[in-house]
Amino acid sequence: MTADEITVPDLTDEERQVLARSLLEWGGPAHCTDALAVAMDFGSAADLFEEARRLRLLIKEDRPLTRRDWRRALVSFEIVFASDVFGSGWDWSATTGRSDEETIRLLRSVQRKIARAARIHEI
Repeated sequence: MTADEITVPDLTDEERQVLARSLLEWGGPAHCTDALAVAMDFGSAADLFEEARRLRLLIKEDRPLTRRDWRRALVSFEIVFASDVFGSGWDWSATTGRSDEETIRLLRSVQRKIARAARIHEI
């Protein structure tokens, strides 16, 4: 299985919504550097912003993504939610309307489903 293969994890509407919303956070309270964007497998911070728009639309519409795109969406969710230095951190609840407890429950579910369906640890 290659990184460019298409896959569709069985995400619930709520899981898709929080994953898509996490990508929107990069244009709000989050502060991405080029180095962090590259670590998340984007070309630069500008590339992350551009790709986030594309990924958000595909995720919200329950469309297929490549294994690489699922991995990038997931790692960006993990960072933007948890990091107060680079991500939304303390502002997460205020900007998304979701509590930390609700978000971590959804994040863990999304992690399991994406890892299983897209086999992102093998890329």
